[in-house]
Amino acid sequence: MKRPARGRTRLLCGAGLAAALVLPAAVAPAQAAPPARTPTGAGPLALLPAADGDKGQELPGMPAALDARAESVTCTPASKEKARKQDWSRQRLDLDRLHRHTTGEGVTVALISTGVDPGAQGLDGRVTAQGDADDDCVGQGTFLAGLIAGDGGGTPKLAGVAPRAKILALRGTDRRGQPEADLVTAAVRAAVEAEADVIAVTVALPARDSALTRAVADARKAGATVVAAATPEPPGRGSSDEIPARPYWPAAEPGVLSVADMLPAGTRPDTALPTAGIDLAAPGAGVVSGGPRGSGHYLGAGVAVATAYAAGAAAVVRSAHPDDSPAEAGRRLTATAYPADIPQVDAYAAVTTVLGAPGVPGGQAERAADPVAVRDTSDTDRATGRAVLFVLLGAAGVFAVLWAGFAVTRSRARGWRPAGAAPADRS
Repeated sequence: MKRPARGRTRLLCGAGLAAALVLPAAVAPAQAAPPARTPTGAGPLALLPAADGDKGQELPGMPAALDARAESVTCTPASKEKARKQDWSRQRLDLDRLHRHTTGEGVTVALISTGVDPGAQGLDGRVTAQGDADDDCVGQGTFLAGLIAGDGGGTPKLAGVAPRAKILALRGTDRRGQPEADLVTAAVRAAVEAEADVIAVTVALPARDSALTRAVADARKAGATVVAAATPEPPGRGSSDEIPARPYWPAAEPGVLSVADMLPAGTRPDTALPTAGIDLAAPGAGVVSGGPRGSGHYLGAGVAVATAYAAGAAAVVRSAHPDDSPAEAGRRLTATAYPADIPQVDAYAAVTTVLGAPGVPGGQAERAADPVAVRDTSDTDRATGRAVLFVLLGAAGVFAVLWAGFAVTRSRARGWRPAGAAPADRS
Protein backbone atom coordinates (compact mmCIF):
# COMPACT_ATOMS: atom_id res chain seq x y z
CA MET A 1 0.00 0.00 0.00
CA LYS A 2 2.99 2.29 0.35
CA ARG A 3 4.11 2.15 -3.27
CA PRO A 4 0.93 3.74 -4.64
CA ALA A 5 1.32 6.49 -2.05
CA ARG A 6 4.88 7.10 -3.19
CA GLY A 7 3.68 7.19 -6.83
CA ARG A 8 1.04 9.74 -6.01
CA THR A 9 3.56 11.79 -4.12
CA ARG A 10 5.96 11.82 -7.05
CA LEU A 11 3.12 12.77 -9.37
CA LEU A 12 2.17 15.67 -7.15
CA CYS A 13 5.78 16.81 -6.96
CA GLY A 14 6.05 16.72 -10.74
CA ALA A 15 2.89 18.77 -11.04
CA GLY A 16 4.24 21.26 -8.53
CA LEU A 17 7.48 21.64 -10.43
CA ALA A 18 5.57 22.16 -13.67
CA ALA A 19 3.40 24.79 -12.01
CA ALA A 20 6.45 26.57 -10.68
CA LEU A 21 7.90 26.74 -14.17
CA VAL A 22 4.73 27.49 -16.13
CA LEU A 23 3.05 30.10 -13.95
CA PRO A 24 5.80 32.78 -14.20
CA ALA A 25 5.96 32.23 -17.95
CA ALA A 26 2.22 32.75 -18.22
CA VAL A 27 2.51 36.13 -16.52
CA ALA A 28 5.60 37.27 -18.46
CA PRO A 29 3.64 38.42 -21.56
CA ALA A 30 1.90 41.01 -19.40
CA GLN A 31 5.23 42.82 -19.14
CA ALA A 32 5.78 42.96 -22.88
CA ALA A 33 5.24 46.27 -24.63
CA PRO A 34 2.12 46.55 -26.81
CA PRO A 35 2.73 46.01 -30.50
CA ALA A 36 3.58 49.17 -32.40
CA ARG A 37 1.12 50.51 -34.95
CA THR A 38 2.12 49.63 -38.50
CA PRO A 39 1.94 52.47 -41.00
CA THR A 40 -0.82 52.08 -43.55
CA GLY A 41 0.42 49.87 -46.34
CA ALA A 42 3.83 49.39 -44.77
CA GLY A 43 3.83 45.62 -44.70
CA PRO A 44 6.92 43.61 -43.74
CA LEU A 45 9.47 46.02 -45.12
CA ALA A 46 12.37 43.77 -44.22
CA LEU A 47 11.00 41.16 -46.63
CA LEU A 48 10.41 43.48 -49.54
CA PRO A 49 13.11 43.07 -52.19
CA ALA A 50 14.90 46.22 -53.19
CA ALA A 51 14.52 47.58 -56.68
CA ASP A 52 18.22 46.96 -57.19
CA GLY A 53 20.99 44.86 -55.72
CA ASP A 54 21.38 41.12 -55.23
CA LYS A 55 17.70 40.46 -54.47
CA GLY A 56 16.27 42.71 -57.13
CA GLN A 57 17.42 44.26 -60.37
CA GLU A 58 19.90 46.80 -61.57
CA LEU A 59 18.50 50.17 -62.67
CA PRO A 60 20.48 53.30 -63.54
CA GLY A 61 20.41 56.09 -61.01
CA MET A 62 18.63 59.38 -61.66
CA PRO A 63 20.91 62.30 -60.74
CA ALA A 64 19.67 65.37 -58.90
CA ALA A 65 21.97 67.57 -60.96
CA LEU A 66 24.72 67.34 -63.57
CA ASP A 67 28.36 68.19 -62.97
CA ALA A 68 28.53 71.96 -62.77
CA ARG A 69 32.28 71.93 -63.52
CA ALA A 70 32.05 70.05 -66.81
CA GLU A 71 32.86 72.13 -69.88
CA SER A 72 29.92 70.78 -71.84
CA VAL A 73 26.50 69.53 -70.82
CA THR A 74 25.81 65.85 -71.36
CA CYS A 75 22.19 65.00 -70.59
CA THR A 76 21.23 61.91 -68.64
CA PRO A 77 20.97 59.05 -71.16
CA ALA A 78 17.89 56.91 -71.64
CA SER A 79 17.58 53.88 -69.43
CA LYS A 80 17.59 50.51 -71.15
CA GLU A 81 16.22 48.71 -68.10
CA LYS A 82 12.64 48.32 -66.90
CA ALA A 83 11.47 47.65 -63.37
CA ARG A 84 9.75 44.31 -62.91
CA LYS A 85 8.00 45.00 -59.63
CA GLN A 86 6.47 47.67 -57.45
CA ASP A 87 9.00 49.34 -55.20
CA TRP A 88 8.67 49.64 -51.42
CA SER A 89 7.68 53.31 -51.51
CA ARG A 90 4.40 52.71 -53.33
CA GLN A 91 3.57 49.89 -50.99
CA ARG A 92 4.42 52.09 -48.02
CA LEU A 93 2.04 54.77 -49.31
CA ASP A 94 -0.66 52.13 -50.01
CA LEU A 95 -1.31 53.55 -53.48
CA ASP A 96 -3.32 50.56 -54.72
CA ARG A 97 -5.93 51.16 -52.03
CA LEU A 98 -5.69 54.95 -52.30
CA HIS A 99 -6.54 54.89 -56.01
CA ARG A 100 -9.85 53.19 -55.27
CA HIS A 101 -10.88 56.43 -53.55
CA THR A 102 -9.23 59.16 -55.59
CA THR A 103 -6.66 59.66 -58.35
CA GLY A 104 -6.20 63.41 -58.09
CA GLU A 105 -8.53 64.29 -60.93
CA GLY A 106 -9.22 68.00 -61.36
CA VAL A 107 -6.04 69.13 -59.56
CA THR A 108 -3.01 70.86 -61.08
CA VAL A 109 0.40 70.46 -59.47
CA ALA A 110 3.05 73.04 -60.34
CA LEU A 111 6.36 71.19 -60.26
CA ILE A 112 9.37 73.48 -59.82
CA SER A 113 12.39 71.38 -60.68
CA THR A 114 14.68 70.72 -63.66
CA GLY A 115 11.80 70.69 -66.15
CA VAL A 116 9.50 67.94 -67.45
CA ASP A 117 9.31 66.32 -70.87
CA PRO A 118 5.60 66.61 -71.85
CA GLY A 119 5.87 63.50 -74.01
CA ALA A 120 7.38 61.25 -71.35
CA GLN A 121 5.79 57.85 -71.00
CA GLY A 122 2.92 57.83 -68.53
CA LEU A 123 2.48 61.62 -68.66
CA ASP A 124 1.08 62.13 -72.17
CA GLY A 125 -1.53 64.86 -72.40
CA ARG A 126 -1.30 65.97 -68.76
CA VAL A 127 1.85 68.10 -68.75
CA THR A 128 2.04 71.79 -69.63
CA ALA A 129 5.53 73.28 -69.66
CA GLN A 130 6.23 76.99 -69.49
CA GLY A 131 9.28 78.56 -71.11
CA ASP A 132 12.21 76.18 -71.39
CA ALA A 133 10.80 73.79 -68.78
CA ASP A 134 10.02 71.27 -71.52
CA ASP A 135 13.77 70.63 -71.86
CA ASP A 136 14.71 68.33 -68.98
CA CYS A 137 18.38 67.59 -69.55
CA VAL A 138 18.98 66.31 -66.01
CA GLY A 139 15.88 64.14 -66.06
CA GLN A 140 14.97 64.54 -62.40
CA GLY A 141 11.93 66.73 -63.02
CA THR A 142 10.37 64.15 -65.33
CA PHE A 143 11.25 61.44 -62.81
CA LEU A 144 9.44 63.41 -60.08
CA ALA A 145 6.45 64.13 -62.29
CA GLY A 146 6.00 60.38 -62.65
CA LEU A 147 5.89 60.02 -58.87
CA ILE A 148 3.27 62.74 -58.60
CA ALA A 149 1.00 62.09 -61.55
CA GLY A 150 2.37 59.28 -63.74
CA ASP A 151 -0.02 56.50 -64.73
CA GLY A 152 2.76 53.92 -64.85
CA GLY A 153 3.09 53.89 -68.64
CA GLY A 154 1.62 50.42 -69.04
CA THR A 155 2.82 49.32 -65.59
CA PRO A 156 -0.02 50.35 -63.22
CA LYS A 157 1.96 49.21 -60.17
CA LEU A 158 4.41 52.05 -60.90
CA ALA A 159 1.77 54.79 -61.07
CA GLY A 160 2.22 57.98 -59.09
CA VAL A 161 0.19 59.17 -56.13
CA ALA A 162 -2.27 61.19 -58.24
CA PRO A 163 -2.30 59.60 -61.73
CA ARG A 164 -5.17 61.78 -63.00
CA ALA A 165 -3.70 65.09 -61.85
CA LYS A 166 -2.17 67.58 -64.28
CA ILE A 167 1.43 68.83 -64.11
CA LEU A 168 2.53 72.40 -64.74
CA ALA A 169 6.27 72.12 -65.40
CA LEU A 170 8.36 75.10 -64.29
CA ARG A 171 12.14 75.46 -64.23
CA GLY A 172 13.67 76.37 -60.86
CA THR A 173 17.22 75.49 -61.88
CA ASP A 174 19.62 76.04 -64.71
CA ARG A 175 19.97 73.34 -67.36
CA ARG A 176 22.46 71.42 -65.19
CA GLY A 177 20.08 71.33 -62.23
CA GLN A 178 21.64 74.05 -60.07
CA PRO A 179 18.88 76.01 -58.25
CA GLU A 180 18.65 79.78 -58.55
CA ALA A 181 16.54 82.05 -56.37
CA ASP A 182 15.27 84.23 -59.19
CA LEU A 183 14.17 81.19 -61.20
CA VAL A 184 12.34 79.72 -58.22
CA THR A 185 10.63 83.04 -57.53
CA ALA A 186 9.52 83.42 -61.15
CA ALA A 187 8.26 79.84 -61.14
CA VAL A 188 6.17 80.36 -58.00
CA ARG A 189 4.61 83.47 -59.52
CA ALA A 190 3.87 81.59 -62.75
CA ALA A 191 2.20 78.85 -60.71
CA VAL A 192 -0.01 81.44 -59.02
CA GLU A 193 -0.99 82.96 -62.36
CA ALA A 194 -1.89 79.49 -63.64
CA GLU A 195 -4.04 78.89 -60.52
CA ALA A 196 -2.20 75.74 -59.53
CA ASP A 197 -3.75 73.91 -56.59
CA VAL A 198 -0.43 72.51 -55.31
CA ILE A 199 3.04 74.04 -55.75
CA ALA A 200 5.94 71.65 -55.26
CA VAL A 201 9.34 73.31 -54.85
CA THR A 202 11.82 70.43 -55.02
CA VAL A 203 14.92 72.57 -54.49
CA ALA A 204 16.12 74.34 -51.35
CA LEU A 205 18.02 77.62 -51.14
CA PRO A 206 20.54 78.43 -48.39
CA ALA A 207 19.56 82.10 -48.08
CA ARG A 208 16.21 83.78 -47.68
CA ASP A 209 15.14 85.91 -50.62
CA SER A 210 12.63 88.71 -50.04
CA ALA A 211 11.09 88.37 -53.50
CA LEU A 212 10.60 84.63 -52.99
CA THR A 213 9.07 85.26 -49.56
CA ARG A 214 6.47 87.56 -51.12
CA ALA A 215 5.80 85.11 -53.95
CA VAL A 216 5.15 82.26 -51.50
CA ALA A 217 2.87 84.44 -49.39
CA ASP A 218 0.91 85.40 -52.52
CA ALA A 219 0.65 81.73 -53.50
CA ARG A 220 -0.90 80.84 -50.16
CA LYS A 221 -3.32 83.76 -50.37
CA ALA A 222 -4.32 82.58 -53.84
CA GLY A 223 -5.31 79.18 -52.43
CA ALA A 224 -2.32 76.99 -53.28
CA THR A 225 -0.86 74.33 -51.00
CA VAL A 226 2.91 74.90 -51.06
CA VAL A 227 5.19 71.89 -50.46
CA ALA A 228 8.97 72.34 -50.39
CA ALA A 229 12.16 70.35 -49.84
CA ALA A 230 13.37 70.79 -46.26
CA THR A 231 17.04 70.79 -47.28
CA PRO A 232 19.21 70.60 -50.38
CA GLU A 233 20.60 67.24 -51.37
CA PRO A 234 23.69 66.32 -49.29
CA PRO A 235 27.06 67.28 -50.79
CA GLY A 236 28.67 64.79 -53.11
CA ARG A 237 32.03 65.32 -51.44
CA GLY A 238 32.86 65.67 -47.78
CA SER A 239 30.61 64.88 -44.83
CA SER A 240 27.26 66.40 -43.97
CA ASP A 241 28.29 66.13 -40.29
CA GLU A 242 30.47 69.18 -40.89
CA ILE A 243 27.46 71.29 -41.88
CA PRO A 244 25.58 72.87 -38.94
CA ALA A 245 21.80 72.76 -38.69
CA ARG A 246 20.15 75.71 -40.41
CA PRO A 247 16.91 76.66 -42.18
CA TYR A 248 16.47 76.51 -45.94
CA TRP A 249 14.02 78.31 -48.17
CA PRO A 250 11.25 78.36 -49.21
CA ALA A 251 10.60 75.40 -46.84
CA ALA A 252 11.17 77.67 -43.82
CA GLU A 253 8.53 80.19 -44.93
CA PRO A 254 5.34 80.30 -42.82
CA GLY A 255 2.60 77.96 -44.01
CA VAL A 256 4.87 75.90 -46.29
CA LEU A 257 4.92 72.13 -45.74
CA SER A 258 8.56 71.23 -45.23
CA VAL A 259 9.40 67.68 -46.39
CA ALA A 260 12.37 65.40 -45.64
CA ASP A 261 13.33 62.05 -47.11
CA MET A 262 13.21 58.77 -45.21
CA LEU A 263 14.55 55.25 -45.64
CA PRO A 264 12.38 52.10 -45.57
CA ALA A 265 12.99 51.85 -41.81
CA GLY A 266 11.43 55.30 -41.38
CA THR A 267 14.69 57.04 -40.48
CA ARG A 268 16.49 59.83 -42.31
CA PRO A 269 19.66 58.94 -44.23
CA ASP A 270 22.91 59.34 -42.30
CA THR A 271 24.08 61.87 -44.88
CA ALA A 272 20.95 64.06 -44.63
CA LEU A 273 21.61 67.73 -43.89
CA PRO A 274 20.35 68.81 -40.46
CA THR A 275 17.53 71.33 -40.16
CA ALA A 276 14.59 72.14 -37.91
CA GLY A 277 10.88 72.57 -38.47
CA ILE A 278 10.30 69.57 -40.76
CA ASP A 279 6.59 68.86 -41.14
CA LEU A 280 6.57 65.55 -42.99
CA ALA A 281 8.80 62.70 -44.11
CA ALA A 282 8.18 60.65 -47.24
CA PRO A 283 9.99 57.81 -49.04
CA GLY A 284 13.27 59.00 -50.50
CA ALA A 285 15.45 55.99 -51.31
CA GLY A 286 15.26 53.19 -53.85
CA VAL A 287 12.29 54.78 -55.65
CA VAL A 288 11.46 53.80 -59.25
CA SER A 289 10.18 56.15 -61.97
CA GLY A 290 10.74 57.03 -65.62
CA GLY A 291 12.70 59.76 -67.33
CA PRO A 292 12.48 62.16 -70.28
CA ARG A 293 14.18 59.86 -72.78
CA GLY A 294 13.11 56.33 -73.66
CA SER A 295 10.70 54.06 -71.83
CA GLY A 296 13.11 52.63 -69.25
CA HIS A 297 13.17 53.19 -65.50
CA TYR A 298 15.60 54.72 -63.05
CA LEU A 299 16.24 54.62 -59.33
CA GLY A 300 15.95 57.93 -57.51
CA ALA A 301 16.63 59.11 -53.98
CA GLY A 302 16.79 62.28 -51.95
CA VAL A 303 14.74 65.12 -50.59
CA ALA A 304 13.28 66.03 -53.99
CA VAL A 305 11.85 62.53 -54.33
CA ALA A 306 10.18 62.82 -50.92
CA THR A 307 8.84 66.26 -51.81
CA ALA A 308 7.26 64.88 -54.98
CA TYR A 309 5.51 62.17 -53.00
CA ALA A 310 4.22 64.74 -50.49
CA ALA A 311 3.01 66.93 -53.35
CA GLY A 312 1.15 63.95 -54.80
CA ALA A 313 -0.44 63.37 -51.40
CA ALA A 314 -1.49 67.03 -51.30
CA ALA A 315 -3.00 66.63 -54.78
CA VAL A 316 -5.22 63.68 -53.81
CA VAL A 317 -6.30 65.53 -50.66
CA ARG A 318 -7.24 68.62 -52.68
CA SER A 319 -9.10 66.39 -55.15
CA ALA A 320 -11.01 64.42 -52.51
CA HIS A 321 -11.73 67.48 -50.33
CA PRO A 322 -12.11 70.37 -52.79
CA ASP A 323 -13.77 72.63 -50.22
CA ASP A 324 -10.78 72.52 -47.87
CA SER A 325 -8.62 75.61 -47.67
CA PRO A 326 -4.84 75.27 -48.17
CA ALA A 327 -4.41 75.42 -44.39
CA GLU A 328 -7.00 72.69 -43.90
CA ALA A 329 -5.37 70.53 -46.55
CA GLY A 330 -2.02 70.94 -44.84
CA ARG A 331 -3.53 70.13 -41.45
CA ARG A 332 -5.10 67.01 -42.93
CA LEU A 333 -1.71 65.81 -44.18
CA THR A 334 0.06 66.42 -40.88
CA ALA A 335 -2.77 65.28 -38.61
CA THR A 336 -3.13 61.91 -40.33
CA ALA A 337 0.58 61.24 -40.76
CA TYR A 338 2.06 58.19 -39.09
CA PRO A 339 3.51 59.46 -35.79
CA ALA A 340 7.29 59.26 -35.60
CA ASP A 341 10.21 61.58 -34.86
CA ILE A 342 9.20 63.20 -38.15
CA PRO A 343 5.55 62.39 -39.04
CA GLN A 344 5.42 60.18 -42.12
CA VAL A 345 3.06 60.90 -45.01
CA ASP A 346 0.01 58.63 -45.11
CA ALA A 347 -1.89 59.62 -48.25
CA TYR A 348 -4.65 57.05 -47.76
CA ALA A 349 -5.36 58.20 -44.20
CA ALA A 350 -5.24 61.85 -45.29
CA VAL A 351 -7.95 61.21 -47.87
CA THR A 352 -10.24 58.94 -45.85
CA THR A 353 -9.97 60.21 -42.25
CA VAL A 354 -12.76 62.38 -40.89
CA LEU A 355 -11.13 65.25 -39.05
CA GLY A 356 -12.65 67.19 -36.23
CA ALA A 357 -12.55 70.95 -35.95
CA PRO A 358 -9.13 72.47 -35.16
CA GLY A 359 -8.47 72.54 -31.44
CA VAL A 360 -11.14 69.98 -30.56
CA PRO A 361 -9.53 67.27 -28.42
CA GLY A 362 -10.34 63.59 -28.59
CA GLY A 363 -10.06 62.88 -32.29
CA GLN A 364 -7.50 60.31 -33.36
CA ALA A 365 -6.29 62.42 -36.25
CA GLU A 366 -5.87 65.44 -33.99
CA ARG A 367 -3.73 63.42 -31.59
CA ALA A 368 -1.55 62.25 -34.45
CA ALA A 369 -0.56 65.86 -35.10
CA ASP A 370 0.76 66.28 -31.55
CA PRO A 371 4.36 65.46 -30.64
CA VAL A 372 4.80 61.74 -30.16
CA ALA A 373 5.22 60.80 -26.50
CA VAL A 374 6.05 57.47 -24.90
CA ARG A 375 3.05 56.13 -23.00
CA ASP A 376 3.51 56.28 -19.22
CA THR A 377 3.24 52.67 -18.06
CA SER A 378 4.89 53.02 -14.67
CA ASP A 379 1.72 52.23 -12.66
CA THR A 380 0.92 49.22 -14.83
CA ASP A 381 4.52 48.02 -14.66
CA ARG A 382 4.48 48.21 -10.85
CA ALA A 383 1.20 46.30 -10.66
CA THR A 384 2.52 43.69 -13.07
CA GLY A 385 5.71 43.37 -11.04
CA ARG A 386 3.71 42.76 -7.86
CA ALA A 387 1.62 40.13 -9.63
CA VAL A 388 4.71 38.36 -10.92
CA LEU A 389 6.28 38.39 -7.45
CA PHE A 390 3.08 37.01 -5.92
CA VAL A 391 2.94 34.17 -8.45
CA LEU A 392 6.61 33.33 -7.95
CA LEU A 393 6.26 33.27 -4.17
CA GLY A 394 3.08 31.19 -4.46
CA ALA A 395 4.73 28.72 -6.80
CA ALA A 396 7.73 28.49 -4.46
CA GLY A 397 5.40 27.80 -1.53
CA VAL A 398 3.60 25.03 -3.42
CA PHE A 399 6.93 23.53 -4.39
CA ALA A 400 8.15 23.64 -0.76
CA VAL A 401 5.01 21.94 0.59
CA LEU A 402 5.13 19.20 -2.03
CA TRP A 403 8.84 18.64 -1.47
CA ALA A 404 8.28 18.42 2.28
CA GLY A 405 5.53 15.84 1.72
CA PHE A 406 7.82 13.86 -0.54
CA ALA A 407 10.64 13.98 2.03
CA VAL A 408 8.37 12.89 4.89
CA THR A 409 7.05 9.97 2.85
CA ARG A 410 10.57 8.83 1.96
CA SER A 411 11.74 9.16 5.57
CA ARG A 412 8.79 7.16 6.85
CA ALA A 413 9.51 4.45 4.31
CA ARG A 414 13.11 4.24 5.64
CA GLY A 415 11.90 4.06 9.20
CA TRP A 416 13.14 7.61 9.78
CA ARG A 417 16.74 6.52 9.17
CA PRO A 418 19.11 8.92 7.39
CA ALA A 419 19.44 8.38 3.67
CA GLY A 420 22.09 5.73 2.87
CA ALA A 421 22.01 4.12 6.33
CA ALA A 422 21.86 0.31 6.47
CA PRO A 423 18.48 -1.08 7.51
CA ALA A 424 18.27 -2.36 11.13
CA ASP A 425 18.68 -6.11 11.65
CA ARG A 426 15.21 -7.42 12.56
CA SER A 427 16.42 -10.98 13.30
